[in-house]
Amino acid sequence: MVDITSLLINEGIFSSPLAFGAMIGLATILIWLAFMPSPPAQMIRSRLDGYLERVDVIEDADMRKPFVGRVVIPLFRRFLRLLGGLAPKRNMEATQQMLLQAGSPGGLTVLDFFGLRLLSVLLLGGGYYFLLGESVPFATAVRNTLIMGGIGFFVPLYWLRHRVNRRKYEIRRALPDALDMLTIGVEAGLAFESAMVKVGEKWNNALTRELRRAVAEMRVGTPRDVALQRMAERAGVQEVSTFVAVLVQSSQLGVSIAQMLHAQAAQVRMRRRQRAEELAQQASVKMVFPLVLFIFPAMFVVALGPAVPTAIAFLNRLGGG
Repeated sequence: MVDITSLLINEGIFSSPLAFGAMIGLATILIWLAFMPSPPAQMIRSRLDGYLERVDVIEDADMRKPFVGRVVIPLFRRFLRLLGGLAPKRNMEATQQMLLQAGSPGGLTVLDFFGLRLLSVLLLGGGYYFLLGESVPFATAVRNTLIMGGIGFFVPLYWLRHRVNRRKYEIRRALPDALDMLTIGVEAGLAFESAMVKVGEKWNNALTRELRRAVAEMRVGTPRDVALQRMAERAGVQEVSTFVAVLVQSSQLGVSIAQMLHAQAAQVRMRRRQRAEELAQQASVKMVFPLVLFIFPAMFVVALGPAVPTAIAFLNRLGGG
């Protein structure tokens, strides 16, 4: 077996300073290459350092919210869901449809709404019993507690129906102008989705918010017909459902969208005029109640008031008073 050290010494390699320096430099390079991390490891480490040093945008935005929005409202929502799990699960689909047509106020779910109804029952019924129950007989207190509980059970439902009716009224009022704007945009050369975006940028009401949501669904891959049908279900307005049905049918048959929009805009304007005429005819009937209750008594007082003392004096004379 050959001794490498003795061979190098005998051959005189280390006797040359240049060769010795080259050997030292080569050894230094090899040692550095052995301990140097690979480029992928450096990239991964730099990316991890960036993630560790970067501020979490979502957490920072949440921390900027007030204390009520960060703590109180989430706890209240959890409490409502807990109560909603205890409430009877009847008419869930109908309630979900009403929440959609109301625009999902406050992001309420079905369980949240059921919990809200149960909480309203407990607050009104229990509040009445603990505050005023001791001042009345027990039977009367129980009866009034049940009445207040029933009122509390129906108050959230009345509020939700009021939101649904108000939103439908807002959509009906905005639909003719939106159709006119869609017609102008399509005739100007815009695609139907681009015209919907323009209408959504023009106004800010319940209809334009639904249009923006439908466009957002289309951009994430939802077919246009499906997105429009979902919009009609959320709106819950007959005019919007008719418009969507005609639009889907025209796209399937290859009919011009501009012509269809012209016809739909004219039809919606005609319905709005008919509705205004109907309300005008109902105004005379509705005016009877304030006339009888408020205006006629005042007119009688003004017209017959001066004659009342004379009539009283005349009756007194007839009676010998």
